[in-house]
Order: sequence, then C-alpha cells, then structure tokens
Amino acid sequence: MRRFVCRQLVPLALPFFAACAVIRHDSPPAAVIAPQQIRVAADIRLADEAWPSARWWEQYHDPQLDTLIELALAHAPTLAIAREHVSQAHAQVELVRAAAGLQMSALAEADREHVSAHGFLSAYASHDPAIGAYGPWYWTGLAGLGTHYDIDIWGKQRDLVRAALGEQNARRAEEAQTGLELSTGVARLYYGIQTTCASLDLLQQLREVRAFELDTRKARHERGLEALTQTETARSQLLAIDQQIASAGEQIVHAREALRALAGLGADDLPPIAPVPLPAPSAALPSTLSYELLARRPDLQAMRWLVQASLDRIDAAKAAFYPSFDISAFFGFNALRMRDLFMHSSQQINLIPGLTLPIFDGGRLNANLHGARTASNTLIEQYDQAVLDAVRDVAQEGSAIDDLDQRVQLQRQRIDALQFVSDSADASYRTGLADRANALQAEEPLLEGRLALVELSGGEIEAGIALTEALGGGYRNDDLPPALAEAPAARVR
Repeated sequence: MRRFVCRQLVPLALPFFAACAVIRHDSPPAAVIAPQQIRVAADIRLADEAWPSARWWEQYHDPQLDTLIELALAHAPTLAIAREHVSQAHAQVELVRAAAGLQMSALAEADREHVSAHGFLSAYASHDPAIGAYGPWYWTGLAGLGTHYDIDIWGKQRDLVRAALGEQNARRAEEAQTGLELSTGVARLYYGIQTTCASLDLLQQLREVRAFELDTRKARHERGLEALTQTETARSQLLAIDQQIASAGEQIVHAREALRALAGLGADDLPPIAPVPLPAPSAALPSTLSYELLARRPDLQAMRWLVQASLDRIDAAKAAFYPSFDISAFFGFNALRMRDLFMHSSQQINLIPGLTLPIFDGGRLNANLHGARTASNTLIEQYDQAVLDAVRDVAQEGSAIDDLDQRVQLQRQRIDALQFVSDSADASYRTGLADRANALQAEEPLLEGRLALVELSGGEIEAGIALTEALGGGYRNDDLPPALAEAPAARVR
C-alpha cells in the first residue's frame, strides 16, 4: 500500500511541497556531558574497589535487616505507586501504537428525512414511482465497514511510538530507583536504631558511674569534708546522662515508627528489632566511573530515556511539517429506502486516498517544534547536572568514609590508652592503694570514648550505605538509549 501511494500520489504532490509550512524556530540540541567529567578525583580512594551487588544489604550478614528490607520491598506504598506508573506508561505505548495502525469500525445508521423540494434531492420530494420517488418522507439506511489508515511516510507515528517507549523505560528505571531508595532508607533507619541501642547500653554504664560519684559526694558533704558545690555538680552530671538516656529512647521509638511507615506495615506488623553488634564497614569505590556510572544509576537511566523520548518528539514535530497521506475505505450498503438496504444493488464501495499539506497554520507547527526543542534541551541540561551531582555524591561519600575510617582508627588508639589508665586505677583499687571513686573516675573517660567510637562507627556504616546508593545499589542496565549511548555529538537533530 505504501509503495502504491508513493508511486501514484507523491509525484502529483511534489508541486505543492514548496507551499508547505517552513521550519523557522529550531535550534541545535544541548550538548551531553563529556565522558572525562564522569570521574572521581584521584586522591579519593578506598581500600576495596568494586561495585555494589544487587542484594547489597546481605554483606552485613544480619537476618533482621534482610527481613525488614524484604518486607519493605513487598509492602511499601511508594514502590506500588512506581509500579503503577510503569503500567500507565505501558498503556500509553499501546494507545500510541493503536493510533498508528489500521482503524476499522462497523457502521450502521437510520435516518428519517423530509426531502426539500428545492434541494439537491428535490426530484424525490414528490410522489413519482417511475423514478423511485415516494416522498417527501424517507427512511434512509447505511450499514457496512469503514476503515482508515495513515501512511507514515515521514515516520511521525513511529517517532511517537518510540517516545512512548522511552517514557515506559524511564518509568521502569524510576521503579528501580524507588526500590533502591527504599532499601537504603530501611538500612539507615535500622542501623540508626542499632547505633542508638549500643550508645544506650554505654550510657547506662556511665550513669552507674555518675550515680556512685553523686553518692560519694553526698556522703563527703554530710561529713563536712566537701562543700555542697561538688555534690550539685555531680547531680547535674547525672541528670545530663538521664537526659541523654531519655533522648536515646525517644530516638529509637521515632526510628521504629519511621521504619514501619516506610515499609508500609501496620502497627503490629513490624517484627521486633533485637540489639546486635554493629558490623564492620565494608564500603568499596570503583577504580573508574565514566559511562559505567550511567548504566548503574537508575535515576540517571530514567533521565537518559526521557531525553531520548524528547528527541523522538522533536522528530515527530518536524514530520508534522510534511504532507501526510491516508486512505479511507468503506464497504457496505446504502439505500434511500430501508426495505432496499440489503439488496445487491444497494452495495457501496468507497476508496478515498487523501493528502493533507500544511500551508498556513498561524505558526502552530513552529511553536510546537520550538516547545519540543526547548523541553528536550531542558532535559539534557538537567541530565548533565544530575550526572555531575552523581559524581559529587560518590566523591563526597567516598571521602567521608576515608575520613571516618581514619578517625575510627585514632579513636581506637585513644580507647586503648584510656583502657590502660582504667585498668591501672582498678588494679590500685583492688590492692588497696586507691579507693573505688578513683577507679570509677578513671573508667568514666573510657566509657565516653567508647560512646564516641559507637557514633563514629554508626556514621561510617551510614556513609557506606550512602555510597552504595550513590553507586546505584547493584542496578545495571546496558540497554542505553541510542542518542546517549553514542558520543555526545554523534546524533544532532
């Protein structure tokens, strides 16, 4: 059919091509970010070099965390919404594809008509059986099949279908991004709870030391050996610890509720979270990023597909300037009287090739093209900025992990020194060379040092989770959009 139309209609339409609307408002596409910009500074390096695995949370070997993330991935409303967006985009693809195909419909109509004596059918306004006139009232009927087909010579419908497919692929990548944000969010809250539980245990030990010191100060004051000032100082220090304990308990409650809401669970559906030792951090930074980062970040993949879809819409907007060809056809029955409708002589066949040539449209086509180009360039600029932000996130989290690792090592050395002082004071107390108050005073800096180490370790775990998210969390999709898989200047539209 396409070859028939090209041979028969296109030569006839060539004289009219010069009269069609002219593209006046178009600009070159924005430049896609260069590969050399997708890298981390050479001075940011970690001990291990690797990309996260798809189930990255299993590296912590914590069954509680595994269960929580699985529950969240199964029940979280945010992930259900993302899946609905994918389904909606798929429906749009089917809708655009259907519009590009052959359209066929069954037609049937009946018309009760009074024929005008002065109209085109005036001869039938009177009663003249010789010519088949039984007027002026008639029941006319039409029944049959009607078809319509747009011949997509310039690829407009094809580009619209590709744009819809790009939207669908973008929504799939957004679904993966939602899953990544969900799993990392659960892990952050979970280890926030575990860090607070570890701190709470040390705060309870520190409170025992402060409570003993207050009792000692009270006893000395009652015997006239100390002023009341030392007693009240010890009391204020104990109350400060009580405040920290109360705050830690409230933090655990808030984190549990945030975790329940994030996972989409009911008030009684969140499993109990037992305190466990904090795991050793296991963060890794790839030796190179480049285009590998683009394939592993679902949010960047989504933006790449949106850019591709915008370029396809530009092509469709340009194709609208050219003549369009279509064929309409009808086969059925048409009769002036209903009783004659299905007679063989009432058969009707129509075959109507058509050509539409835009000439004067008030600037509508140029405005449409300009809008498509502007939207595309905006998406490209947003994509470029998103890539730079992604590289920044990787660099910052990698640097933070490196810094926290050094601080943890220094804090461990400090704790070793404080442990020696505490052991010495305890040994003096056990041998009778010092009282218990001195031994407990030496234990207090040790407990405070361990509290600081717990906070540093929790921060290192959180930074590792953030780095996992910045690296895409094990996502990978090498099915790159053509316009972005090539060099930035390879496809100029």
